[in-house]
Amino acid sequence: MPLWTWTGLKAGTATARWPGRGPDGQAGVYGMPRLDPSHCKPDCQACVACCPTAALSGQGSDVALDYGRCIACQACVEACPEGTLEASFDWAFAVRDRDDLIWHGRESPSAAPRPAPATGAFAKSLHIRHVDAGSCNGCESEIAALNNPFYNLHRLGIFFTPSPRFADVLLVTGPVIEAMRAPLQAAYEAMPEPRFVIATGTCAVSGAPFEGGYGGGHGLSPLIPVDVWLPGCPPNPAALIHALLILQDRMPVRVHGGRYEP
Repeated sequence: MPLWTWTGLKAGTATARWPGRGPDGQAGVYGMPRLDPSHCKPDCQACVACCPTAALSGQGSDVALDYGRCIACQACVEACPEGTLEASFDWAFAVRDRDDLIWHGRESPSAAPRPAPATGAFAKSLHIRHVDAGSCNGCESEIAALNNPFYNLHRLGIFFTPSPRFADVLLVTGPVIEAMRAPLQAAYEAMPEPRFVIATGTCAVSGAPFEGGYGGGHGLSPLIPVDVWLPGCPPNPAALIHALLILQDRMPVRVHGGRYEP
């Protein structure tokens, strides 16, 4: 018997049973910072001043945090003198509505729920076309992990396809630089209807931290319509799966008005 066969039999099944049960593979990995402005001093702007992507704005109890611009660098956690911001392991930040990624100091009235796209026909099978629109390749390293033995995306009926003509979902990474705008638009237009789009990573959601530079972009919207927004720098493989399953209506959105629901 070949050694690798024996090693595999001895080790047993490596594939996770998550999201049904069992570990998601992200234990101990830092996620987005948590915000509690009740501890804030009225004139404090320490976190706003240190944020490299302008994800934080305002001051005191009026501070706001746009998770769509957050790269989870933890600089605000280290700079905050009052414990208003603290590190967390919250990573499931995929949402259907971009506004749900914005945390306001004073909770705003609940908006009418956005109607979900009709994805029932794709609940058991989904084909993805990935487009790198200027990414640093951080997101690509996490996407590649989706097909490793632990996550094994195929077990969920989700597959990557080399052609947009066979794709149901366009998975876009990068800030959408000028050179990629036309190819991205062409890929989207080549997809059959109904077609869906996931803005993957903070730079695809908002352009941060690359916007403003000569090679930067401002994110995916309004170039093409977005169905799911997934911030993170980069979003981990479990977050990517969570976003795909939200699109299929197989998992719930866990962030509303910037507030994370465990």
